[in-house]
Amino acid sequence: MLKFLSKVRIEFNALDPRTAACMEFLAQCNARKAKESNPSCQLQVKRRTDDYPPEIRVTFANGVEEVFDATTTSAQCIRQMILEKGQYLETEQMFRDNNETWPVIIPEEELNQSFPGTKPKKAEEKKQ
Repeated sequence: MLKFLSKVRIEFNALDPRTAACMEFLAQCNARKAKESNPSCQLQVKRRTDDYPPEIRVTFANGVEEVFDATTTSAQCIRQMILEKGQYLETEQMFRDNNETWPVIIPEEELNQSFPGTKPKKAEEKKQ
């Protein structure tokens, strides 16, 4: 998960009962496997004393920053969103490195083409 990130900032009040996602996400970030995936990722923890809601702020390797409300989003959901966006960015970078256009736009006529080994759609199926 950290391999897609350059910085993680977790803010929470330790006495706030809504900090479960922050604590779980912090534990995931501190795991050996996560740290080894990107040792240069900065991990910042800000312990607050006010009633500011817990939040997790991540900066992706391309500089895009995203903020997650840790009161309503689970650590697992945040992790999954980071992995999905990271894989998208990785694919985008792969295309750009090979001088290909991004995003890939597939013409409508190609989407409706039949290919060897596939059956063309019947007129009745197309209407549905």
